[in-house]
Amino acid sequence: MIMMDKPMSKKVRIARAALHFGEEPCISGGGGSGAIFFAGCNVRCVFCQNHIISRHLLGKDVDSKRLSQIYRELIEQGAENINLVTADHYADAVIESFAYYQPPVPIIWNTSGYVHPSILKKLAPFIDVFLPDLKFTNREIAKRYCAHEDYFQVASEAIRHMRQISGKAVFDNRGFIRKGTIVRHLILPNAIDNSLRAIDFVAALPETPISLMAQYVPWGKAAAYPEINRTLLPKEYAQVQEYLFSTNLDGWIQDLSSADPSYIPDFNGSGV
Repeated sequence: MIMMDKPMSKKVRIARAALHFGEEPCISGGGGSGAIFFAGCNVRCVFCQNHIISRHLLGKDVDSKRLSQIYRELIEQGAENINLVTADHYADAVIESFAYYQPPVPIIWNTSGYVHPSILKKLAPFIDVFLPDLKFTNREIAKRYCAHEDYFQVASEAIRHMRQISGKAVFDNRGFIRKGTIVRHLILPNAIDNSLRAIDFVAALPETPISLMAQYVPWGKAAAYPEINRTLLPKEYAQVQEYLFSTNLDGWIQDLSSADPSYIPDFNGSGV
């Protein structure tokens, strides 16, 4: 038997690690966000624009030591932060990576929102910014379009935990986020009430910005669901936007022109 001084480094699968300029302005900043896209996702939305990595697990396996080196390489390229995209199922490996290198920039946990509190408890000492999706507030919609009909029950609890861990959003003098929680919501066709209830939920959280996204394109398996097999109608977006403006929420909105497949990253293994 071979004895080792420490356990072998845990593995993760990564599809892309590169500067990303398509996030909210406070995240992309001037130098870009150091976005690391992890393969796999526990929510499995039928319309996922990243389905080639979330469902088909495209990517390259690396250990947590190599992951820590990727952080350093992105920072050397000018990354304003390290943006860990859909890494919930690799939480232990990510935590291990910080033992090799602790980046001197904010660490962002970019998540589907469907996260168990035990994972968040482990992550708490390492994460500066939580960037959860709040995809579904309606149980029937969640049941139809993802793997978990209890999505809202789990995600709403998780987001409250994230907000408790991070505290209120804090920005530097350039307007770039340093700590806090930003809740993202993607508006779906024919699901206006789902979006209005998402706005209600975020509005009830103290000093928590929202990012309202209009970038939906019928991707993945969306063609099998006629009611979402199209982009948003201007009147749908206007209705949700008007409701958002009736609240006191701070945050960001996207233009409808963002619903363009050309904005989807090329998951070609770059930077891995």
